[in-house]
Amino acid sequence: MEPFSLGDETLTLDVLAQVARDQRRVTIGATARAGMDRARAVVDRVVAGGDAAPAVYGVNTGFGALAEVRIDADQVAQLQQNLVRSHAAGVGLPLAREAVRAMMLLRAQVLATGRSGARTLCCERLCELLAHGIHPVIPARGSVGASGDLAPLAHLALGMIGEGDVEYGGVTMPSAEAHRLAGITPLALEAKEGLTLLNGTQHMTAVGGLAIHDSDETCKIADLAGAMSLEALKGTVRAFDPRVIAARPHPGQIAVGATLRALLEGSPIAESHKGCGKVQDPYSLRCMPQVHGATRDTLAYARTVVEREANSSTDNPLVFIADAADQHDVDGDEMISGGNFHGQPVAFALDFAAIAVAELANISERRVEQLVNPQLSSGLPPFLAPDSGLNSGFMIAQVAAASLVSENKILAHPASVDSIPSSAGREDHVSMGATAALKFATIHDHVRTVLAIELLCAAQGIDLRRPLRTTPRLEAAHAVIRARVPAMMVDRPISPDIMAVRALIDDGSLLRAAGL
Repeated sequence: MEPFSLGDETLTLDVLAQVARDQRRVTIGATARAGMDRARAVVDRVVAGGDAAPAVYGVNTGFGALAEVRIDADQVAQLQQNLVRSHAAGVGLPLAREAVRAMMLLRAQVLATGRSGARTLCCERLCELLAHGIHPVIPARGSVGASGDLAPLAHLALGMIGEGDVEYGGVTMPSAEAHRLAGITPLALEAKEGLTLLNGTQHMTAVGGLAIHDSDETCKIADLAGAMSLEALKGTVRAFDPRVIAARPHPGQIAVGATLRALLEGSPIAESHKGCGKVQDPYSLRCMPQVHGATRDTLAYARTVVEREANSSTDNPLVFIADAADQHDVDGDEMISGGNFHGQPVAFALDFAAIAVAELANISERRVEQLVNPQLSSGLPPFLAPDSGLNSGFMIAQVAAASLVSENKILAHPASVDSIPSSAGREDHVSMGATAALKFATIHDHVRTVLAIELLCAAQGIDLRRPLRTTPRLEAAHAVIRARVPAMMVDRPISPDIMAVRALIDDGSLLRAAGL
């Protein structure tokens, strides 16, 4: 895989996942280097002016509510180191390695836009740490999403300056020790660089961006699980007629309708009950294109927002060069204080994404109920147990799904409607975008487990329809499940089976088998 070149290419969520999970290398393009050097020269001119230079936020002033406190010229570097140390106040369990790597890439991307004013060395150091697999230990919680993700990013910066802990080679150790082992000199911060590394939305964008990336496959799994359930329940594809779908042309609805028709085409099970007289299926089957499709459309919107954010300048203050092509109404080189670190656009998008993906579990659990409830399951035994009564079958599997769906409903409450003032009232409105990201990631994880439960139940239902068979693509998915989990003809612990199918979801085996 070719290295990703900062400044020369657009950072997409696919690239984010490749760097975070597959260790794709990151380099710095010539255009980005030139832009960073020009911006740094503006900062250096302010520093060279000493105590006579005009006040520039975060360069020769304090931070937040201390923005009016002027810092002596000989204390400018110490100011940046103090900032990183004091803001490293994260709490909770550490972020997963992949989220940390995503944060590191996103922070390097911000620097590479050439509007931060940090030395090129800062961007180079992030690329170097990524290449060596040195990952700062970053507590997951402690950000309110403005002035960006301050606490998480402070822990990232600690790992750059040889302080705090990092994960290196699968071992947690002091940052200075990892630097020594890798032959890297810890970064000595200069003017503005501590602030540059802390201001931004890289925690929420990293956590939320990876979840959005993975949600694309989750949507396909929902379609696959729904198609298998429809077959097990002897449902009809008539509601997926392309004329019906096209009469309400939402892109997601059209895509799901086409997927379901392809998965269900030529089904012997469907042919077996062609004249049964049933007119309509329950909504959880009949409305899959409408519900699954709406989730897809919402996630597509969220992806657009987060990818736009990934390529934005979210630092403060920002450096603008007089001869840059994107300048308007700027007289000479300037450093301008603004609010691009505020996470509201990302927080809204991630809250919406969380609501949308939660619906995949809501409707999936209802299909599980259709499968296990003998009053609804079109002749399947109670709880899919061949000898029900003596065996309880999948009774409590449905309860487990219901518990996750219920928890998702609580987590889906939007974080972005909340705001708690901080920094003595100077930062008086915040986005809670980091909370939105963490909730979304948790909901998404729950959704995949609920879908694993549905796939287990649907596979059991298809077994109980034998000798009838479903379509070749669904039979292939069924075979992948059965290669890992045998049919349950007598009761056994179900939790390992759920986790086994969840693993098949996560490693892509089921989607590959079904040709999705």
